[in-house]
Amino acid sequence: IGGIGRWDDRLPVSFKPVKRRKLKRGMKMAKEKPSSTMVIKTVFIEGIAQLSYLIGDKATGKAVVIDPHRDVEVYIELARENNLSITHALETHIHADFVSGSRELVRRAGATLLLSDEGPAEWKYAFAKGDDARLLRDGFSVMIGRVKVEVLHTPGHTPEHLSFLVTDTASATEPMGLLSGDFLFVGEVGRPDLLERAANVRGSMQDAARQLFRSLQRVRDLPDFLQLWPGHGAGSACGKALGAVPQSTLGYEKRFNWAFAVHDEHEFARTVLAGQPDPPAYFAEMKRVNKAGPAILGTLPDPPRVDATMLRAVLDGGATVVDLRDASAYAEGHLVRTLSIPLNKAFPTWAGSLLRPEADLYLLGDEATAARAREAARDLALIGFDRVRGVFGEDALRRARETGAWRVTQRRPIEEWRPSRDALLIDVRAATEFAEGHLDGALNVPVATLAATASSFPADASIFVHCQAGARSAMAAAVLEAQGRNNVTDLTGGFGAWVKSGGAVVRD
Repeated sequence: IGGIGRWDDRLPVSFKPVKRRKLKRGMKMAKEKPSSTMVIKTVFIEGIAQLSYLIGDKATGKAVVIDPHRDVEVYIELARENNLSITHALETHIHADFVSGSRELVRRAGATLLLSDEGPAEWKYAFAKGDDARLLRDGFSVMIGRVKVEVLHTPGHTPEHLSFLVTDTASATEPMGLLSGDFLFVGEVGRPDLLERAANVRGSMQDAARQLFRSLQRVRDLPDFLQLWPGHGAGSACGKALGAVPQSTLGYEKRFNWAFAVHDEHEFARTVLAGQPDPPAYFAEMKRVNKAGPAILGTLPDPPRVDATMLRAVLDGGATVVDLRDASAYAEGHLVRTLSIPLNKAFPTWAGSLLRPEADLYLLGDEATAARAREAARDLALIGFDRVRGVFGEDALRRARETGAWRVTQRRPIEEWRPSRDALLIDVRAATEFAEGHLDGALNVPVATLAATASSFPADASIFVHCQAGARSAMAAAVLEAQGRNNVTDLTGGFGAWVKSGGAVVRD
């Protein structure tokens, strides 16, 4: 195996190999095969479960980054640590769940941009010509030093989607791995419904599902030994049920990934489309941004601290203030008209679902969370929310308590729920979860759509909200309170606690 060294170098110390015989006159010394100097580094963003890759050749010092996000400094630092220069930035497809960092990286590193030229005209990169991008089609190849990257058109998740076979030509004549983007994951495949459900391309999901099936048949013939390097891991909304293992082999997936076990195109389409969760609300905007061309940031935002006395003016001016504290701290007391989105690993997903990218944003927290405001601003920038104007700290919370602009969220264990004539029970889980089982009389309004729906609720109703375990209902209560609803109760423990207590369940 390239890079391990000679076989006899690894023998036990007590073993003495026999001396090599001298070569007879006229015999030629066999040429040693060049050793591998290929480098592969993986970058994982937990909040959106996104995987990007830096692949380089140390012999030539050249490197390519595949599917970079906007925090491009991480790739520049990786290249520096490995004595590499980023010469290319490469994308598998037009992303829906984060803002691409390819344009940013090309500007910073002086690299060449590589983009798909597959798919219909309406799903080609609008900025490619202006950015002097090199356009790729099926069968093309690119050399990054001695590393060969071959292009495979694998539509289905999106029409223009590309995958890439990677060969270390210094030590091999066959590819080592497949960069599969959002086409093929560990244990799952990319969802083919996003163009229709997120980008509103009517009637596209059935054709996309069939394209996905054909793409799978194409890679079925590739060698089993290929490593599989996907674009997402567990927790991503770009697939239905991604595995927690970050990488796999194509042979393993052929044996154990459900998608390879289905040999009928119609049956595959039916199965892959069934039970797909609602896509996060911000996906449609990400598609538009990444197709048109993301704005160049230069550096990631570092929002300034803002004096507590400015908080009321900020709210009165129509800006959105996001409380970053955990749900329990927010429920125990918070500033009126603020939203609760705890700064945890799910922060980007829920921020993208509950916030508007065109709104001015301010962050609020106690000293511990306010100190992490730059982290929150970075997460927001990754999904296209660039208007973070400032950060309020503990002094703003203290001032709110003193001035009476303070509210405590009503909470009650869900086991105590009893229906009444004026009570409105809102289940804020996804529609697929609701269909699998819910409380009798519950109205299903997913938390991402709650703000737009709440105006239809009776003004005098007592509103009770719940989710599966409590995280989403806490945010839902904050959304309703921010709209001026004073009669909201968060049913803690959620549907899971209700079932555990033996409560009655209705199934559609």
